[in-house]
Amino acid sequence: MTSERQTDSGPGRRARLRAAIALSLFAALLIGLFAWQPDDLYLWIKALHLIAVISWMAALLYMPRLFIYHTDAAPGSEQSETFKMMEQRLLKIIMNPAMMISWALGLYLAWSVYGFQGGWLHAKLFFVVLLTLVHVHFSRAVRAFQHDENRRDARYWRLMNEAPTLLMILIVILVVVKPF
Repeated sequence: MTSERQTDSGPGRRARLRAAIALSLFAALLIGLFAWQPDDLYLWIKALHLIAVISWMAALLYMPRLFIYHTDAAPGSEQSETFKMMEQRLLKIIMNPAMMISWALGLYLAWSVYGFQGGWLHAKLFFVVLLTLVHVHFSRAVRAFQHDENRRDARYWRLMNEAPTLLMILIVILVVVKPF
């Protein structure tokens, strides 16, 4: 009996299919909520936004850890190829969709609940833009690693691992405390 490795194409196809099903169910839930218009629609949208943000943050915190270990793998080695697959799947299946859903639902909440008013909201959006730039930076790094063109060392990726954490702390404080 031969076992299938995670770097084979089969597990990747199945992961993409599961992600597509999950996103379809998420979209169906959203469409259903907007069609139904429950009294607590705001709470539903807020909950879904938080789920998306948690998923996005988990990916943003995990990706640089992969980069740290990937920098130690010899280009072209089996280990390097495994990291390439992990990074690609994390980016395409979790990180990108979670970011897009976070943005869409967050902008909906910012508009429908707050009318884009409030200094705390403007500051939060600024930090979310910075978080998105970190996301873009990680996406470009995935591409560089895919082509064995990473120019950064493990120390750099350890420092970059802190960027999403610091931005998350600032964003959560602004949302919960609304200091201005």
